[in-house]
Amino acid sequence: MQRRTLIKLGLALPLLAVLPARAAFDHGHGAWNALLQKHVKLISGGNASRLNYPGVAAQRPALDAYLASLSAVPAAEYRGWQRDEKLAFLINAYNAFTVALILSKYPALKSIRDLGSFLQSPWKKKFVRLLGEVRSLDDIEHGMIRAPGVFDDPRIHFAVVCASIGCPMLRNEAFVATRLDAQLEDGMRRFLSDRSRNRFDGASGTLGVSKIFDWYREDFEQGRRGFDSLQATFARHAPQLADPAGDQARIRKGDYTLEFLDYDWRLNDAGG
Repeated sequence: MQRRTLIKLGLALPLLAVLPARAAFDHGHGAWNALLQKHVKLISGGNASRLNYPGVAAQRPALDAYLASLSAVPAAEYRGWQRDEKLAFLINAYNAFTVALILSKYPALKSIRDLGSFLQSPWKKKFVRLLGEVRSLDDIEHGMIRAPGVFDDPRIHFAVVCASIGCPMLRNEAFVATRLDAQLEDGMRRFLSDRSRNRFDGASGTLGVSKIFDWYREDFEQGRRGFDSLQATFARHAPQLADPAGDQARIRKGDYTLEFLDYDWRLNDAGG
């Protein structure tokens, strides 16, 4: 009986040896990076962008292969990664799956909100296979990226992109762990430099900023990564919010009336 078992085991081992192993995950996110470099169009001096959705649709197999590589990562493997590897993975996953969600109805939509209903917003749809579970975009952003004590970085609000003109720009490169801090800082600087979404009116003394700062105000008041108030945040970025030196000085002193601007939910479509 023992000899028969050994014979069976001996026959099985060669078969196991030829089974393909899962390729190591690419922390350079090369496939996603290639799509972004080809199809993201920078505008407004590089402070905003639009996406060529038809171009991405024409390369749908490449997008699907990248999404599959994200979905194939086991939770146990993810837990063993470094902090910045995890955060880059989640930001890229959010952005890539958002593009896939838009393509599910494109071009028959004008906004990501067209994909929702009275009962469910598009951000609560469970369609993302990630780390062994089927998740929603909200699960990724609020349950994982913004989870207290995990990453604690308000700059993520200038990295995750909801496919809208009012959102921060979709970068023409993937987020990677080796440059993540610089990419997050650059994303925030570019967003605040875009006068269509953040601007100081010296004549009225009004500082108009994106609704993002209203919706996620608490993230900028917890002392995380040095962010302890909106006023201090805007003071630090006065050169991005205004050009004249006098206006910058007023922002640094907090000498303004704060206003949250209307959010533009139109699709960030390069053809729109």
